[in-house]
Amino acid sequence: MTDDYERITLAIDFIRNNVGNQPTLAEVAAHIHLSEYHFQRLFSRWAGVTPKRYLQALTLERAKNLLRKQPLSTLNASYEVGLSSGSRLYDHFVQIEAVTPSEFKQKGQGLSIVYGYHTSPYGLVFLAQTSRGICQLDFVDMHDAEAPLRHLQQNWCNADIIEDKIQTAKVIDSLFSGSKPDPSPLSLWVRGTNFQLNVWRALLTLQQSEVASYGDIAQLIGKPKASRAVGTAIGTNPVALIIPCHRVLRQNGELGGYRWGETRKHAILTRELAHF
Repeated sequence: MTDDYERITLAIDFIRNNVGNQPTLAEVAAHIHLSEYHFQRLFSRWAGVTPKRYLQALTLERAKNLLRKQPLSTLNASYEVGLSSGSRLYDHFVQIEAVTPSEFKQKGQGLSIVYGYHTSPYGLVFLAQTSRGICQLDFVDMHDAEAPLRHLQQNWCNADIIEDKIQTAKVIDSLFSGSKPDPSPLSLWVRGTNFQLNVWRALLTLQQSEVASYGDIAQLIGKPKASRAVGTAIGTNPVALIIPCHRVLRQNGELGGYRWGETRKHAILTRELAHF
């Protein structure tokens, strides 16, 4: 499964780098050393769209148009601490709760955390959760697959940390299986400063069809001059995908950075926009 993701990563990079030449199915398949038939099936399974549809989506151009022409609906409403009624992810309400200073000081004493590694359309993912909610969701760098687990152990060195893929698979299935999600709220339990939490909550107001600039998010939290600080807070997002930091672009519509890789960010945006 990991090799498949690496092949699709190479294909995505090739398409992006050659979009002006409109590469054919045969050319992309040859680049990753697969037959057209197997490449078409593999790409469609992992990217959620056909290679042709992916090429046609022109995600970056559409994202630029969204920034230039479509005002964000979330900027038309006053910012509220917590979630607005329009904040949904796959028909879930997402609840975010902060780790208290005393809980942080205890470093997880008396706490049980379960974790698991799972495949996803965007490569291997690492999920950790407590009875209070999801505390970490990372895309895994296969050059250092143990990094997310080490990060979890460092942050919660006094917790009882247990691998339980059956438990964590419930969340993964809800996010990626395409089946009807559990109607109960999806809870996050994360550690951050008040500023970081405000930024992450603002990100939760971005719906699947929306992108924003760093300046938009700064305005949304009432700190219009804090674009740089917003970017730093976005870069420390502890819960990939669910807190949708991938929907934040540079003001000119370029992708900008992404903690888990620019190619993956492009793939996530493409899948979301293609299915909107």
